Amino acid sequence: MRLIRSSMFLAAFAIAAAASAEPSFVPVLKTNFPDAFVLSHGAEFIAYSTNDNANVPVAMSRNLTDWTVLTDPADPKRKYDALPRLGSWAKTGFTWAPEVLDLNGKYLLYYTASARRENMQCVGVAVAADPKGPFVDAAAAPIVCQTKLGGTIDASPFRDTDGSLYLYFKNDGNRVHARTSLWGQRLAPGGMAVVGEPQELLRDDQRWEDRVVEAPTMVRAPSGYALFYSGGFFGWNPEEGGLSPYAMGYANCTSPLGPCKPSPANPLLHSFKEVEAGCLSGPGHQSIFSAGGHLFLSFHAWAATSACRKAPDDARYLYIAPLFWKNGQPTLGPSLRPD
Repeated sequence: MRLIRSSMFLAAFAIAAAASAEPSFVPVLKTNFPDAFVLSHGAEFIAYSTNDNANVPVAMSRNLTDWTVLTDPADPKRKYDALPRLGSWAKTGFTWAPEVLDLNGKYLLYYTASARRENMQCVGVAVAADPKGPFVDAAAAPIVCQTKLGGTIDASPFRDTDGSLYLYFKNDGNRVHARTSLWGQRLAPGGMAVVGEPQELLRDDQRWEDRVVEAPTMVRAPSGYALFYSGGFFGWNPEEGGLSPYAMGYANCTSPLGPCKPSPANPLLHSFKEVEAGCLSGPGHQSIFSAGGHLFLSFHAWAATSACRKAPDDARYLYIAPLFWKNGQPTLGPSLRPD
């Protein structure tokens, strides 16, 4: 197995991919693993996904191209669960989009779940001493729940270079047939609670977003900050030639709490069906991480048939692509692919 170590690897890979007849984007994990978040941890990479026969399934890799979904040591037929028990405030079955923050050797898992009292999706946080868990949420209530705006989903933590912590999320307006926005809010130093008031950073006012913005990811950019996000209907759409209209975009921000301005070049990555580039349907719900001194962007996209139609297993696969900055703007290279 090859480790991601140098720019020589990235350059050689990009040239080989461009010169071959292979598609531009190939999944590194061909099993259902939606809304994945990838954490770089020493010599390992740990990925977490939305619930699928476990509250928080986990996959592991040492090279970003070969992944193994962990199983329960007590029952290898079952998936390992990083969050075996939700907070007392939450109901099982709707655990979405987990993301993990490494806070000086303590690991915080931010997750979306269905709140019993509020009867809507809200955000909680669980803690563990090991990034693989088990994580424990001892709180009696979620840390964010925008009850007047449909609830809250897709929480994403961000630590700035000065150590300040922030949490980004979406109000779940689609649930109540309302508009959606992306929000940012400061986290307390320990990361277990939000402080101050949430700031609205983006609204679903771009045509390609089709009244949906979600999955925010804030990163440092050459000219300040960039807020990556997803938009559009996540499922397959016959009106789009059978492909999903789900896509990824980004906004340039002057600070972690805005203001933010969507790029006129959006979407950054969208569905396509081309002879040379191949097939990609519904790329989105990205995470961004560093490995070997380079940035990578993970995302999911729908499993597709050879004719670029919805596959029978109704799965969303994991993809990973190198992320570059060119003239201050993000650019994706051809995706990594298994040996």
